[in-house]
Amino acid sequence: MMGQQVARVVESKNSALPTGTIVVAFSGWTTHSISDGKELEKLPTEWPDTLPLSLALGTVGMTGLTAYFGLLDICGVKGGETVMVNAAAGAVGSVVGQIAKLKGCKVVGAAGSDDKVAYLKKVGFDVAFNYKTVESLEETLKKASPDGYDCYFDNVGGEFSNTVICQMKKFGKIAICGAMSTYNSTGPPPPGPPPEIIIFLELRMEGFIVTRWQGDVRQKALKDLLKWVSEGKIQYHEHIKEGFENMPAAFMGMLKGENLGKTIVKA
Repeated sequence: MMGQQVARVVESKNSALPTGTIVVAFSGWTTHSISDGKELEKLPTEWPDTLPLSLALGTVGMTGLTAYFGLLDICGVKGGETVMVNAAAGAVGSVVGQIAKLKGCKVVGAAGSDDKVAYLKKVGFDVAFNYKTVESLEETLKKASPDGYDCYFDNVGGEFSNTVICQMKKFGKIAICGAMSTYNSTGPPPPGPPPEIIIFLELRMEGFIVTRWQGDVRQKALKDLLKWVSEGKIQYHEHIKEGFENMPAAFMGMLKGENLGKTIVKA
C-alpha cells in the first residue's frame, strides 16, 4: 500500500543523509526500506522540539499543504468571504477552516458526530453541524449563511456537494479535493450538480492533487504552516494507533470516520 512515513535512517552510505537523520519518505506500508536518498526529504531545520515529528505527515505535511493550496490557490480566498468545508474535522478539513479564519473569512463546517462538531467550534469555526442528524442539509446551510458561499472546499462529493453547489454565490469557487461519499460505493454514482446552476452562477470548479505544487512555493507553504502551528494559530489533533500490525484497521477506521484529525500509526 502506498503512503508516507516519518522514518529514521538506520544505516547509510550517503553523506547527505547520515545514520540518525529523520526524513519524510513515500515508502508505503513498510517497516524498513532502501533508498538512494533522492526521494527522501529532511524535516525543516527550524522544526521545534516541542512539536511531534508526526506532524510532518499531517498539519505540516501533505494534508496541511492540501488545505493550504486548495484554499489559497484554487479558491483564492480573501477576507470577508464565506467558506464551506465538509469532512471538516478530518486531517485536511480542520486545517482548511483554521487557515480561512486566519485570512478573515467566515467558516462553516460539517462533520459526522457531535464530538467532532464540538472540536470544530473549539478551533474557531463560526458554524459547525452534524450532517448525520440535521433534518435538512439545505435548510441548515441556508441558516448558516443566508447569502450563500464564496468558496466550497469539497472532500466528500455526491449528494452533499450537489446541495452545497446550489447555494454558492455568483462567481463562487469550488476546490474538489476528495470524494469520500463514493469511495466504498458498489452502485452507480449519484448524478452530478445541476449544470444550469454552474452556468448561471458562473461557478469555477477545479480538482487538484497536492503534488502539483513543488519547489519554492511548497517550501514557503511548509514554513507558513510550521509558523502557524508553533504560534498556536493552527491547532492540531492526531488520532494515533500503536503497532505496525494495526495499519489496516487504522486505515479502515479513517474511511469510516472514526478519526478526529490525522490518523497516524506509530510503528
